[in-house]
Amino acid sequence: MGKLFASLYLYIIVSLFLVSGVIEQLWPYEETQQQIALDQEFGKSLWLLSQTDNGLAKLQQEFASEIINLTDLALPDDLKTQLNNDHYLYLFNQEQKVVWYIALNDTQLLHVGPLSVANPNFSSVWPYFLLLTVIGVPIGLWSLLLWRDFNKLTLACEAVGGAQDFELHDASKSFFLPITDTLNAMQERIQYLLAAQQELTSSVSHEFRTPLARLKFAVAMLEEQIENEKSYTYIDNMQADIAELEALVSEMLEYARLDSHQPSLKPRSCDLTALINSVVNKLEFATDIEVAVSAPKQLYYECDEHFMARCIQNLLGNAQKYANHKIHVSLEELGDSIQISVEDDGPGIAKSEWQSIFKPFTRLDKSRDKKTGGFGLGLAIVAKIVSWHQGQSEVCDSPLGGAKFTIHLFKSNSL
Repeated sequence: MGKLFASLYLYIIVSLFLVSGVIEQLWPYEETQQQIALDQEFGKSLWLLSQTDNGLAKLQQEFASEIINLTDLALPDDLKTQLNNDHYLYLFNQEQKVVWYIALNDTQLLHVGPLSVANPNFSSVWPYFLLLTVIGVPIGLWSLLLWRDFNKLTLACEAVGGAQDFELHDASKSFFLPITDTLNAMQERIQYLLAAQQELTSSVSHEFRTPLARLKFAVAMLEEQIENEKSYTYIDNMQADIAELEALVSEMLEYARLDSHQPSLKPRSCDLTALINSVVNKLEFATDIEVAVSAPKQLYYECDEHFMARCIQNLLGNAQKYANHKIHVSLEELGDSIQISVEDDGPGIAKSEWQSIFKPFTRLDKSRDKKTGGFGLGLAIVAKIVSWHQGQSEVCDSPLGGAKFTIHLFKSNSL
């Protein structure tokens, strides 16, 4: 930032010199020109000119003047002595302008003045345009350099926020060199942490598969050898736990795959109404759950159909776990955005947990617990897919009594 302030300070100093020079040339200071009228050499020149043959006529032609009698001018003794010695004298009138008195002879004086120097009268706009150029061009150049660096900095921040690679070319010439160095270091740190997290998740998930397979095989072998009816209950519980662990490993691997990098999306014009109806028809809902869909006949949006279907499927699967009797899916177009909402009449979500519900491995207590079979990754995958489409996801209370999940897709950000 020191470089930025140094350039600004230098620009202000240079601009002040330039502006003062231009103003002095265009509008000279009247008091400076008044000094000419006070110069003794100027008075002597007037007197010498008045003593020539045609000098008096020239003076009367060039200056406002008149011949007066010496007795008409009341002067103190010291000024009378000066007038007698030098033959000329200047005084100030009531308007503080210079008036010269030139001795023509012993009885007459030439009253010259009041003298005022007329300022230049510019009828053209060029002087003003020149002044504007002197001030505006440096400001424009300095602002252009700032805009360039701010633009690079904005792109870099967006890249860091999206965990993407970025480069700041010619960073040594930038006003924000310390900030760019910090951003580079921060991105390297983020990339290292993300890579470590993804590697750990993937490795742990893969390592779980082998012992789980052995446990599953051992339980199957054990089931063939037991005869006690009570032991079957234990076996069933073990098999349920193993199935749950297998589902967790599969979901962790899926999330790690999606979180490792943004996949190459395949955008195309997709009918969201048909997509929602297709996902609803594929899911198996309990007979006592009523699923209602409110959507226009057709609504097209440029997106990746596969991942958008996965997003809607996860929202419906989440509602299916907690709904008592009703699930309502709505699709509507609101100006420049498209809104997809899935709500249920289940126990709902506390407002204090709305901010964390889309984070991975978020598990809510009480009614939304292990019995529902969730691992806290389904909604995290929803948020991930929505962010790929540059949309927004949120949760709020539903009029049905449960939770209402909404995703906003913006047409201006369509793929």
